[in-house]
Amino acid sequence: MMNRRTALFGLGATMFGAAGAGAATPSRAAAYRRIAAEADANLRRHDVTRWFPRAIDAERGGYHQNYAEDWSFVARADRAAVYQARLTWLSAQAVSRYPSEANIWTERSNHGLAYLNDHIWDATHGGYYWGLEEAAPHAAERKGEKHLYGHAFCTYAAAANYQHTRNPVALDLARRAFDWMETHAHDPVHGGYVESVDRLGQPFAVAAAADGTPARDALNTPIGQKSMNTHIHILEALTGLYEVWPDPLLRTRLEEVFLIVRDKVATRPGHLHLYFQRDWTPVPRAISFGHDVETGFLLVEASTILGRPDDARTWEVARMLVDTPLANGWDEANGGFYDESDLDGKLTRTDKIWWVQAEGLNALLLMHEKFGRETPKYWDAFTRQWAFIQQHQVDHRHGGWYSRVAPSGSAQPGLVKSNRWTEGYHQGRALMRVSDRLRKLAV
Repeated sequence: MMNRRTALFGLGATMFGAAGAGAATPSRAAAYRRIAAEADANLRRHDVTRWFPRAIDAERGGYHQNYAEDWSFVARADRAAVYQARLTWLSAQAVSRYPSEANIWTERSNHGLAYLNDHIWDATHGGYYWGLEEAAPHAAERKGEKHLYGHAFCTYAAAANYQHTRNPVALDLARRAFDWMETHAHDPVHGGYVESVDRLGQPFAVAAAADGTPARDALNTPIGQKSMNTHIHILEALTGLYEVWPDPLLRTRLEEVFLIVRDKVATRPGHLHLYFQRDWTPVPRAISFGHDVETGFLLVEASTILGRPDDARTWEVARMLVDTPLANGWDEANGGFYDESDLDGKLTRTDKIWWVQAEGLNALLLMHEKFGRETPKYWDAFTRQWAFIQQHQVDHRHGGWYSRVAPSGSAQPGLVKSNRWTEGYHQGRALMRVSDRLRKLAV
């Protein structure tokens, strides 16, 4: 399975053919190497060493979650499964990234995996809780809700831990998680997955809140609907798991979710529907530029792991999911992607969100590697995106990335550096992928 992963981050000859970026000129090769070195430095200084070893909770297990702008600890009661999973994933990646420190990073990732296995996983009924209350580690928040978004990230983390540490507990946990998804959340009629279930694994009844609005789950999705956000991360998790466990049923589900995301969630001219009825009828809402560009990458990754790295339809969709945000959500004056627009293209959220900039960076370089001989626009946008991140998204005083900055790049004082939604996964993955891809392009 590793050969397909290598192909994803390899040269045009292995994946992209003659249409790729082509041989680098000396000046371009120098730029590739320079930015790769800068990305490596940013990964080390502003990502992995921000959370590690600071976040490790030696007393209760897992990772401390909440840190202020200056990285001072903030005591809070909540512990989110997504956060715990993402730091387990990030530290697993570091095992292979820093081979001279492999033992240290293995210990750090196994520390997070043990918390997922012993606390986030429901030992009685199976499935991952959405979160726990820190003061009472075995009491699940939201009355035991198990959301497939959180379930996906825990599975993704366990697969990564196994890939990089060969910890057998990790593969066993990931396989149990997949079996639980199949039993309690898979939709055999319309495909995909029920978003959220109770502790016993039963879907919540569709109901209205006291004010008459639809009741919503932990991810703010109306009960009974399906979401883009959950399904792109199920795609991500199944891709990661299939890479280390090529089970036939898992491949069937990976293919199913891949086609749903590519052919139902993605739509022309190049954005994602955010919500759907159970039968995948779209429920129009807004356009999220960060999810668009991220999904372009995730589709190529999944197609490659499935053995179809050159699938024309997948590349067509992936490219339009980058091209349309470049046309409608890109800040020509300052560089960087805006957050959201309405369906008519009017910008509604113009702040620069850290994870949007990270996913944009990764997707732009992927498009340059594939289509660089056709157009310089992806490389030009990539270099501007990197400059914006370096100059504005990074907190050069306290370290780490600001979670959001104004369109011009000015920071908003007082924003936390770490909480249940703000951690090192998006920027960590982007920096690793970008560094690897640039170094191969420079050859």
